[in-house]
Amino acid sequence: MTTPAATAQPSPAVRPLTLRTKRPAGVLIAAGFLVLVVLAAAVAPLIAPYAPDTIDLSASLAGTGGDHLLGTDASGQDLLSRVLHGARSSLVAPLLLLALAAVLGVTLGTLAAWRGGWVDTLVSRVTDVMYAFPGLLFVVLIIAVFGAGMTTSVLALALAYTPTIAKYTRSVALSERAKPYVDAYRVLGMGGARICARYLVPNLGRSVVGYLVVLFGEALMSLATLSYLGFGAQPPSSDWGLMVQEGQAAVVQGALLPALVPGTAIAAVVVAFNIVGVWVADRLGARR
Repeated sequence: MTTPAATAQPSPAVRPLTLRTKRPAGVLIAAGFLVLVVLAAAVAPLIAPYAPDTIDLSASLAGTGGDHLLGTDASGQDLLSRVLHGARSSLVAPLLLLALAAVLGVTLGTLAAWRGGWVDTLVSRVTDVMYAFPGLLFVVLIIAVFGAGMTTSVLALALAYTPTIAKYTRSVALSERAKPYVDAYRVLGMGGARICARYLVPNLGRSVVGYLVVLFGEALMSLATLSYLGFGAQPPSSDWGLMVQEGQAAVVQGALLPALVPGTAIAAVVVAFNIVGVWVADRLGARR
């Protein structure tokens, strides 16, 4: 006679869980690449062969070689050194952008979900209006008023990303607000602000962080676009978007490296963050 233990099969609910705990090779490769990029940005002054603003007109538009591993731009500046130093602003600026947008978006989303009624309606209408307005045009209008620069670009894009984060936070907070522990704390006499600050918002942390990781690559690309258009970082910055814009003229002369090197850096980092971000968001339950 066959025993129950011999015929038992893994339940359908167990197999997906086992598969989700595995780290795909692509995620590991992308994560390892991002770690190397962050480390290179941190120690750029130590490993860069030249200062990022060192001009050598005798080496203008030089190709790859022993003196310049990735070539030079029209001013003879070493591209490898500029890319290493530019990684700092290209990575830190999106982080600051998303941090500010998260503070505003999580606050508005939580407020709308908790209060409901006219507050929820007002926040929803404001975010809908901002959604209807083209994001890039909104950012350009702010820059036109307050002037070009990385600081203005970060603040403008933070405002542009706020409605997206607010809507996502509201949807997650509504389901969290319906859980029994919220009513339990209310029965104990705890105020709404205290419940949100001590329990509700921290419980949203996993989902919000996973969502922000997914947005990081998009934020990096947006800042690089503004720098390329001349609204973001200004010379003599080594920001990757600005480097692409400065190297564009050399393409006509047949020199592709000044634009190709920073452009490849942007594309590689954005793709790596998207791969890691989707995996992290899936693990944290923050799917779009």
